[in-house]
Amino acid sequence: MNLDDGLWKVLRSPSREIIVHFPVALDNGMIDVFTGFRVQHNIARGPCKGGIRYAPDVTLDEVRALASWMTWKCAVVNIPFGGAKGGVICDPKTMSRGELERMTRRYTSEIIEFIGPEKDVPAPDVNTNEQTMAWIMDTYSMHMRQTVTAVVTGKPISMGGSQGRIEATGRGVKVVCDESLRYLNMPVEGCRVVIQGFGNVDRMPRGCCRSAVTRSWASRSAKAASIIPPASTSTSCSNTGTATTPFSASRS
Repeated sequence: MNLDDGLWKVLRSPSREIIVHFPVALDNGMIDVFTGFRVQHNIARGPCKGGIRYAPDVTLDEVRALASWMTWKCAVVNIPFGGAKGGVICDPKTMSRGELERMTRRYTSEIIEFIGPEKDVPAPDVNTNEQTMAWIMDTYSMHMRQTVTAVVTGKPISMGGSQGRIEATGRGVKVVCDESLRYLNMPVEGCRVVIQGFGNVDRMPRGCCRSAVTRSWASRSAKAASIIPPASTSTSCSNTGTATTPFSASRS
């Protein structure tokens, strides 16, 4: 890319790394302390942009790397944002909805000085979703004393979210697959498709690929794997982004 050594040094190191430790009341009356991260890699092109993930194996190094990738991704497609990423060390599969809400709101309050429409805009990632973003938006708005919908992306459509946001990442996978087949001069009919995961990203390409291929394809998650025959009828690849479950920003 013909970048000079000084610019390489700038891009190698994040602009800011935030580590927070905060208490959360659990349903059993006990208090647990969680650790959260927010890394802002670069703001040269605009406010930071990047998701927040919940997982027991989240590390600062992982979040740092993901924030760097966000900088490059925004630059490659010429979106005026910098790169950021966040995470909380927790096991959301063992937590109740109330515990997740309290943890999300407290994490938001701990990093609130560093996020905002002109600073850093969080988004959903691993084990976070529209509801998580609604809690973040509501908590931020409470502190700002006004509704600030632009503080996050990936929020419910009813709260100012964008149609097609849920399917966007998976739709991108499908587009890349189509372009790869075209580049390799391979016919779509008869291709075998293997998709790893059963989360938000894979739902979109699974439906589109299943309607397009004529041979069996496989799908694998962390706990199971299966081979599924092709659909006999076309599967719709809608872009409505209509929420299937109710979301709430109410304080509990």
